[in-house]
Amino acid sequence: MLPLPTALYTAAQTRQIDELALKNAGLDSATLMTRAGAAALTCINRAWPDAKKLLIFCGQGHNGGDGYELASQAAKSGKHVTLLSVGDPRLASAEVKFCYQQALAAGVNQISLSDPLPQVDCIVDALFGTGLNREVSGDYAFAIDSINQSQYDVLSLDIPSGINADTGCIMGKAVRAEITLSLIGLNIGLLTHDGPDYCGNIHFDDLNVSDTIKAQVSALAYHLTTQQLFPILPPRAKNSHKGLFGHVLIIGGNIGMSGAALIAAEAAARSGAGLVTIATHQQHASLINLHRPEIMVSGITHVEQLQTLIARASVIAIGPGLGNDDWAQMLFQTTIFSQKPIVVDADALVLLSQLDLKNDNWVLTPHPGEAGTLLDLPNRAIQEDRVTAVKAIQQRYGGTVVLKGKGTLIANKPPQLSLSSTGNPGMSSGGMGDCLTGIIAGLAAQGLPLRQAAERGVFLHGLANDKAAEVRGERGLLALDCLPFLQQLINLQGSA
Repeated sequence: MLPLPTALYTAAQTRQIDELALKNAGLDSATLMTRAGAAALTCINRAWPDAKKLLIFCGQGHNGGDGYELASQAAKSGKHVTLLSVGDPRLASAEVKFCYQQALAAGVNQISLSDPLPQVDCIVDALFGTGLNREVSGDYAFAIDSINQSQYDVLSLDIPSGINADTGCIMGKAVRAEITLSLIGLNIGLLTHDGPDYCGNIHFDDLNVSDTIKAQVSALAYHLTTQQLFPILPPRAKNSHKGLFGHVLIIGGNIGMSGAALIAAEAAARSGAGLVTIATHQQHASLINLHRPEIMVSGITHVEQLQTLIARASVIAIGPGLGNDDWAQMLFQTTIFSQKPIVVDADALVLLSQLDLKNDNWVLTPHPGEAGTLLDLPNRAIQEDRVTAVKAIQQRYGGTVVLKGKGTLIANKPPQLSLSSTGNPGMSSGGMGDCLTGIIAGLAAQGLPLRQAAERGVFLHGLANDKAAEVRGERGLLALDCLPFLQQLINLQGSA
């Protein structure tokens, strides 16, 4: 198997690559199915070297044809293969029908949905490919339930049947696979929303379709990797001082929420910012930095105080613990029209949603709920099409937009869209977003353009939390647990 590619495609785009391969590379569907069957058999032999008995669920489309081709090749290699066809293969396309007949000629067994499943070593899901755009129902829904209830290891071809290749949404029901073998082009739905919970480990094979063919189709997005992003920053000159590495101003921490501003400030400092100041509520200004004296704090009671701090700052981060009372409104209105680079998060995003304002000199970092507020849509609508949502926010508000969640998306001026798959469920705890805000601000203060600061910040934050979870476990992971690992990663001059 090949390393995962960085280019991410929609179902329509991978279909276009298929068509170009057939038209311009002298290939035919039968050849691609033969290659897909061989790739699947190799994947099985590597993942489950002792697997002798296979049960292959095949649909009527080309994904089913790949399954029939696998059945034929596996049987010829000495494996005991059982086929379960959903839909009549005699009504499929000529290419799929031929693969089915080849499987029968190879001596495979056949069962129907009404039969009990045989004892096997693994199941192959070749029901639906990447083109599924409707709710799964009828025999296909029954087949998916049978696979999921079987307790056998599952290999899905292309994508787990029932997962939307564009959005990662479950189309009613979906197969839970231990391994997904992605073919020719990697679909974005495998890496965002529900996709990662269903695809298991992703393997990839390009079926010998050349990069020249794939280059004719512009990818939807790009998957961020350590090879692309590291080193995060260049090494510092020995003749350095704090003034060279920026001054981050964190604005927030209303009464009862001072911790959010402190988390963001600590994250900015650990990201390498030369100076960090918190502009916060006067009630706790003298207490907020007792355990972190390196951070400067100023209690804000009137606009002029904040304007002085803004003038000194390289980068501003506003929102952590800001609230929405008169004090918060004063800070927000003073900050949002400044000419400084700004990272806008949390309560500041809610306040921003009330304005008709566009700025290319900021980073917006909404979670799905805040994204819904920015677009006046319910949370569910955001999650059902995260790509469309992040693009819509960027188009409306400008700048760089980070839509947090599994498969965090980073959008800049079209067509720039990237995805980070670092991070884990342990990050579902308070303060994680504040930490990310501080990291992005800290990187921007050290000279990274805002889009790069956002991409590297998201990737680093997730990776540092992955390393923290390896040591501590996911449950109970707190926002600042990642900072020791963050500091190590940000100082690496090679790949992580």
